[in-house]
Amino acid sequence: MPAMSQSSPCLWTRLPQSSQSPCDRYKHACCSYDGNVYILGGRDNSSLRDFWRYSVVCNEWTELNCTSEAAPEELEEHSMVAHEGFLYVFGGMLDSAYTRGRWPLWVFDIAQQKWLHCQEKTSSPQIQLPTNRKGHSAVVVGSAMLLYGGFVDMKGSSQDFWSLDFDSMAWSLLNGSQRGSLGPGPRHSHSAMANQSCMYLFGGLKGLREQRDFWKWNSTSHMWSSLKNKSGPSRLMGHSAVAYKDSMLLFGGGESQNSPKNCLWRYTFTTQSWAPVATLPGSNPPDKIHHCCTGLGPSYKSNTSSPCSSSELQPKLDGKLRPFKNKCFPTQLTFLGSEGDIELETFRCYKSKTLAQSSEQDDSTQGFMVRDAPQIGNCLTFENKAVRKQWSCTEENMPDEEEDEDVTQHLPDLLLVLGGRPVHQTQSYLHMANDSD
Repeated sequence: MPAMSQSSPCLWTRLPQSSQSPCDRYKHACCSYDGNVYILGGRDNSSLRDFWRYSVVCNEWTELNCTSEAAPEELEEHSMVAHEGFLYVFGGMLDSAYTRGRWPLWVFDIAQQKWLHCQEKTSSPQIQLPTNRKGHSAVVVGSAMLLYGGFVDMKGSSQDFWSLDFDSMAWSLLNGSQRGSLGPGPRHSHSAMANQSCMYLFGGLKGLREQRDFWKWNSTSHMWSSLKNKSGPSRLMGHSAVAYKDSMLLFGGGESQNSPKNCLWRYTFTTQSWAPVATLPGSNPPDKIHHCCTGLGPSYKSNTSSPCSSSELQPKLDGKLRPFKNKCFPTQLTFLGSEGDIELETFRCYKSKTLAQSSEQDDSTQGFMVRDAPQIGNCLTFENKAVRKQWSCTEENMPDEEEDEDVTQHLPDLLLVLGGRPVHQTQSYLHMANDSD
């Protein structure tokens, strides 16, 4: 991906959805794993209890089971992270007497495609556990999930800082959870992401006041440190953050519920500096708040994982994780020119006149070639010439197990924005850029 500056803007594209897709929503949760995006709950006119998987390669939504006894009920402003074949969902339950007696953690087994029963809340007063909350943040560092803040029932903004060890499924309270201690303090509707052994947290709400402070948690020293932020984003809440290469991308949010923004910022860890990311003319991203963002492609794989553990929860078949029964795989293209050709094509659907008209101009001078993608029924396909691969989703030509490849290694770098307010139609947005590093 080129340096994000005025000389190398990025391209935003709206991706039309098929009839089989999630309804409009905000305050939902999403994450990506092995080339698929998972989206859970949220609300439109009311709270939702549905669970979806999106394949970027096939442009297909699949509704997954969320009605079993082990599955979560309606959730809002919850968190969801992926780790070694499992999705971990926390918080977001609607406040009631029933909520206080329910343990707000759910685990989804990707390989088995089912929700697992978690250990119920213990009655032992010696064991501290996090309670239900909304608007908190959750990231994966090593073999642990770090959970910060949130809005807790009638208590308001919290500064609880918890760690869940995936191997033992044990919770522990971390430094910075006490009043008056150095750290971000009580807040909710903030954003957080992880890079190597650190967690980075930006903005959010302290009570009713929006913030623009920027914090770093070092999991080695177990210390918080405040980072300079003079040239960075303004006060934000309801925004999102993802890891990209050696940086953090921060998108959307606003100073209030009624003032969503569409600015994409990049914080580079090596230079410790902020810079807004420019966009190509006519490809402006949407104004969004309480949306979700997730990255796909090799550059979005955050360097936070640890070697595979021997967790009792982890299912294995023949010693290898098998997240999907069917999978997409690359086959060599035969129509490319010279070996040095690098192009990146957008998604295109002939039935979407608005998208077709907006992409008629030749953007090749900016490093992109916008062409018609082949159409198969109502499905969108794309050819990623940057890595000289074409994707096929047929089962009959499935490669041998020894030739198993990681789907995400061959995807172009995409930043997906899903849902959010204002909500006028079901849509997601793709941030697409040519990786020339």
